[in-house]
Amino acid sequence: MLKELERVRKHEHRTRSELMREALRSYFSNRISEEVPTTSELRAIRRGRAAIASGDFVTLDELRDEVGTAPRRSRKKSA
Repeated sequence: MLKELERVRKHEHRTRSELMREALRSYFSNRISEEVPTTSELRAIRRGRAAIASGDFVTLDELRDEVGTAPRRSRKKSA
């Protein structure tokens, strides 16, 4: 890869840093797609925020009490 990087760098008269930054930008833009919420999702988000602001919510502990589940305990990882 280093030989290919040097070949491209010389051909394009650029530095290694420039090529690596461009490669990383390209890699990240292709791997991490940004999701755009739909109109109905935005409405649901606004309704949720309004409900929270008015105090219309339950805490996680209250929900667990209501459905009768206990919080999970963490376990050690096995090899």
